[in-house]
Amino acid sequence: MSNKSDGSMGGRAPQGVRQFFHQIALMANSPWGNGPKDGGDGDDRSGPRNPWVTPDPADGLRGRKPRGPSALDELLRKGRGGFGGGGSGGGGGNLQMPESARLWKWGVGALVAVWFLFSSFHIVPPEKEGVVTRLGSYSRTVGPGVKFTWPAPIERIRMEDVRAIRTMQVGSPNASDENFVLTRDQSIVDLAYEVRWSIRDPELYIFQLADPDGTIREVAESAMRATVANFDLVQAIGPGRVEIETQVQQRMQALLDQYRAGVTIQGIAIRQADPPKQVDEAFKEVTAARQERESSINLARAYEQQVLERARGDTAAFDKIYEQYKLAPGVTRKRLYYETMENVLSNVDKTIVEARGVTPYLPLSEVQRRARAASDAASDAAKGGQ
Repeated sequence: MSNKSDGSMGGRAPQGVRQFFHQIALMANSPWGNGPKDGGDGDDRSGPRNPWVTPDPADGLRGRKPRGPSALDELLRKGRGGFGGGGSGGGGGNLQMPESARLWKWGVGALVAVWFLFSSFHIVPPEKEGVVTRLGSYSRTVGPGVKFTWPAPIERIRMEDVRAIRTMQVGSPNASDENFVLTRDQSIVDLAYEVRWSIRDPELYIFQLADPDGTIREVAESAMRATVANFDLVQAIGPGRVEIETQVQQRMQALLDQYRAGVTIQGIAIRQADPPKQVDEAFKEVTAARQERESSINLARAYEQQVLERARGDTAAFDKIYEQYKLAPGVTRKRLYYETMENVLSNVDKTIVEARGVTPYLPLSEVQRRARAASDAASDAAKGGQ
């Protein structure tokens, strides 16, 4: 048996055995480590470790330092853990996305959809108009209704109420500050007025002026000073208010049209027109004197009208009498005489003297006058007693 066995081994080795030993020799000369050295036990592993081979746990039992997994194993393991894969070693598994990653994906998608919806669709009310800007520059103006724009920040929309009438107070009557304006007669008046305006062109209102409200206030003050300078103090605080308001409105509209402000001035209302507080008492005295003068002038004019009307009436009556006198001079003369005597002697005591002597008569007029005087005295006494 032994000889047969030795004879079989002494011959040529089969082809498969030669390939096996050839592979071992190649691995011994590979860059991952040397094979067994001559005269050793074949376990010298001083060279770099093969990353494709899992370390043998038995190395630690034979007194050798156990070696951990290679860097490539750690990289693959971390990759599998990040994608939810399992298993160890170099074997690859199915790469699956974890549940948390899918939730993040759906959350980001929902946020993008909400952002697109709320920044792209806009509802413009009936009383407003929308000014659309694309990357900060003017794009277009849209009317009421549901409008679509590119999502922000590509396009933005700003809505302005074009039908509302806005008010601006200049020099409020209740404020401590005063708004002094110089009149034509070098007097000073404290004015408080209200400006009513509305937006006509939203594009010009937003982009043409840096501060539209401040510009409107400054234009109102300038127009008011230029207008009041053409009126006296009495006119500014009294009958000239309506004319001042009209002229100020026209001046303001002309200036704002030159500035291309895109607004319309609806009206001006003067709320207060008083002299300064320092001269208020003196001004009240002057105003009272002027009112008294106006009253005296009005009374004189009324008396003048009465006299003129009476004279016109007397003239018309004389013309009628003259026409009658031309027709019957004698009769008209006696009639005039009797009427004149009646008017003259109706309020005096009379004594009638006839040719034959003095004839007494009953003074009815005197009796009536004395009776009237006695009744008045009795009524006065009764009132005093009460």
